[in-house]
Amino acid sequence: MKAISPWQLNVFRVTLEGPLKSRQKIRLGIILFSFFLFPVTFYYLSPYLIVQATSEGIINGSFIVFSLLFLSSLVLGRAFCGWVCPAAGCQETISRVREKRVLLGNWIKWIIWIPWISVIIILAVQNSGYDKIDFFYQTTFGFSVSNIYSAITYVFVLLLIALPSFIVGKRSFCHHICWMAPFMIVGRKIRNVCNWPALRLVADNDQCTQCQTCTNHCPMSLPVSEMVETNKMENTECVLCGSCIDGCPHSVIHYQI
Repeated sequence: MKAISPWQLNVFRVTLEGPLKSRQKIRLGIILFSFFLFPVTFYYLSPYLIVQATSEGIINGSFIVFSLLFLSSLVLGRAFCGWVCPAAGCQETISRVREKRVLLGNWIKWIIWIPWISVIIILAVQNSGYDKIDFFYQTTFGFSVSNIYSAITYVFVLLLIALPSFIVGKRSFCHHICWMAPFMIVGRKIRNVCNWPALRLVADNDQCTQCQTCTNHCPMSLPVSEMVETNKMENTECVLCGSCIDGCPHSVIHYQI
């Protein structure tokens, strides 16, 4: 590893704290736009409506979206979480105020996800499967927030996303609560076992100076510099946002398929 002087480290900090790279501007713009649209789309990401629809033998919007997230993860990993998810737009905005890293508790979301997915499977079996597809189930002309009851639900979900980021740290919802992430984690693990081409991070650790900028700027609080040093760039919590790529002063990290 190359040694890095305090003067160089200060230069790197100034560089990273300057204007965002174009790719990160685009990414942040997309997730903020997605967050602004959340009052329209949040029923299509609902963990409750998929249960209700399944009990009626209906494949609803969230069933289709969750299935697509799983399929996309076979090639794109958790890129949805980094580039599209409305919860990302909310949490990364909050992280500008609350920068505390989240280091523990990634397993908590599985305590939520496993019983939930089990209920869906049991209901589907009891109903002998599905006999109808209704993508716009329980929406009004495709809009999620259309009355006081859906508005109250929306506010509750918004607090569920935002408060952990303020109280616990950066993207705590993603680490501890999110019911969508396990679909993509499972899909990514299947891809890793089968080892077909997929979007991933690679690093040239010989060029790394261990300046820690990649770790400090990772929105998911991952130990990126350690991942580079050990040449183990795969992490179930990585959302392939590219912050480490665009922040590295020596272009050590890259996307690869």
